[in-house]
Amino acid sequence: MGKFTKTTIRIPMRDGVELGADLYLPGGASRGTVLARGPYGRPAYLARTMAKQWAEAGYTALLVSSRGTADSAGAFDPMRDETPDGKDVVAWMRQQDWYTGSFATVGGSYLGHTQWAILDEPEPDHVAAIVSIGPHDFARHAWGTGTFNLDLYGWAEQMTLMSSGRGMLRMLIGLATSSKRLLPIMRATPSATATIEYFGDRAPWIGERLTTPDIDDPYWAPMRHGRALEAAGIPILILGGLQDLFQRQSVEQFLALAARGVTTGLTLGPWTHIDRSRMNARTVHAETLAWLDHHLAGDGPAPRPHRVRIYDTGTREWFEAQDWPAASSTSTLLLGGDGALVAGGAAGGERAFVYDPADPTPTIGGNVITREGGYRDDGPLAARADTLVYETAPLTEPLALGGAPVVVLEHGAEHPDADLFVRLSDVDARGRSRNVTEGFVRLLGEAANGSVELPLLDTAHTFLPGHRIRLIVAGGSFPQFARSSATGGNPLTATRLLPNRHTVAGGELRLPLR
Repeated sequence: MGKFTKTTIRIPMRDGVELGADLYLPGGASRGTVLARGPYGRPAYLARTMAKQWAEAGYTALLVSSRGTADSAGAFDPMRDETPDGKDVVAWMRQQDWYTGSFATVGGSYLGHTQWAILDEPEPDHVAAIVSIGPHDFARHAWGTGTFNLDLYGWAEQMTLMSSGRGMLRMLIGLATSSKRLLPIMRATPSATATIEYFGDRAPWIGERLTTPDIDDPYWAPMRHGRALEAAGIPILILGGLQDLFQRQSVEQFLALAARGVTTGLTLGPWTHIDRSRMNARTVHAETLAWLDHHLAGDGPAPRPHRVRIYDTGTREWFEAQDWPAASSTSTLLLGGDGALVAGGAAGGERAFVYDPADPTPTIGGNVITREGGYRDDGPLAARADTLVYETAPLTEPLALGGAPVVVLEHGAEHPDADLFVRLSDVDARGRSRNVTEGFVRLLGEAANGSVELPLLDTAHTFLPGHRIRLIVAGGSFPQFARSSATGGNPLTATRLLPNRHTVAGGELRLPLR
């Protein structure tokens, strides 16, 4: 490990607010400047992955705390100040004698979002970016399905605990027990009122996010950086997780950049958002460093022979390709009235279930932020009375997926306000079911009755011989998403919640085969 020095500094913003930051200078000549910005403070255990390891590799690293967090002044209004503050940090950085003349940005989650925030209008000396599990559009993440993604509740609790001044142990205990405190307000009717009262002045910013379901409302504009996908021209590496809550946006970022001919790469491992596995840490570190060495320092070999690296969760091996999706054909399975998934023959036959918000269909594994997410035995989900299950016979040969499966349902609902949660699972020879990928959508008005086409999340899974393909259809996934009120309007402000009878009169599952 290379030697370095660390200095805590203050960075002035255009409105007079000063942000706290730590500057890491390598012991020898710098190979380039690395910038990371985020709201999680700068304690040693976080700074290690955010900045320190790049200084040890010979880079100048600047780790900046977002406005209103750690020792940065101002009020914390998540994601809404990151563009102007980021521009001011870069402008200030250029005036420092330690600046190397060009910089790269790094970081995951919120630290990935802050990178997109300054790529809307690219800086001329910004030469590379490595975005790990980082969304470019928080509005779409929150309300893009038509209903609210409840992960904001847990994240808000995390941020309030981090800013409370508690010791590390007390904060970790608080996070571990947060679900007991948050579930009652998620279940409250109306949930928005209970949530605003619960957080009070600890997170005053949360109320407007819960009560502004229109993602085109000007309120959301500072959090939306789709323009960056059209404007950025620097080499950008996208690191994501197949079970990460931002997986869909990670894939969209790669596809948009690749379509424009931008130098880019996509890695999707078998990870959740908070995965702490050794494979995750090693992969992210190695690929980030290789990207920096080549595109910032200019002294490393081309970082990857293939643009796409995705972990096949069936064979448990990495799959590599130049393009994504990697499918060369599509296999279509029909949904039978008897619960069969078949390649041909008669299909259809109406089946029904009732979604009851008083006993909502639970979230079991999947693309959520909590430790309960990821790959799980979802047999208990398939066994519930409020789900429909469709299943193939045991396969006689492997079936390798390379893209996003699509489910088409002939759907009906008693009330024209209905959620649909669809999951694709792999049932092994012992009968154990494990989730592969999933999708969610809210259907309003005429859309609740008729043909519904729902793309699932991308995957590179191989179903092995002797395994069965299972499709689960439900009316919700709680506490991943807000419970359906079946009454229209914002489900978080609904004053009553109605059970809703769903019918499925056939459909099809389209599998992208590689």
